[in-house]
Amino acid sequence: MVRKIGNIIYKIGIIILLLVAFVIVLSTFDIPGNIKFLSVQSGSMEPSIHTGSVVIVKPSSTYIKGDVITVNEQTIKSGTVTHRIFDIESKDGKSIYVTKGDANNAVDLEKRLPENIIGKVVFTIPLLGYLVSFAKTREGLFILVIVPSLVIIFSELINVRDEIKKMLDKRKDKKNKLLEKKE
Repeated sequence: MVRKIGNIIYKIGIIILLLVAFVIVLSTFDIPGNIKFLSVQSGSMEPSIHTGSVVIVKPSSTYIKGDVITVNEQTIKSGTVTHRIFDIESKDGKSIYVTKGDANNAVDLEKRLPENIIGKVVFTIPLLGYLVSFAKTREGLFILVIVPSLVIIFSELINVRDEIKKMLDKRKDKKNKLLEKKE
């Protein structure tokens, strides 16, 4: 029973490790179709998108009022802002987007140009952003990736050792049986 529970915990650990590694890779490298995985760092879009969520953002050829978009924002640490399109203005035949966080009382001061839009939010994964953000730190990498990887490697080495021991025991038993037949 204890061994069965240990195996379940081990498999859950591997799944979590693979999920975290997968999302880290997706949020770090370019994905075909320019799809981005980004962590939400603030509560400006609550309750629609919670702090600590991962948003999956995909570029679109058109954006309409009500779309939740992510834009490049050089004035903040994360470099991106995810807000809803509140209004669309036109200047010189070009659309300019007025955005607002759902939890904010006023629209954003800066109007968004189409060339600064990364894309439209197509999916959110609650809470995973906390894990991804933590995993990108030195401590997080160590705790969430390196330590579990070492545990898995150590566990597999023990399994290999046990299999080799079984093989040697079988070979020894065969040899003993052959010796007994000769006598």
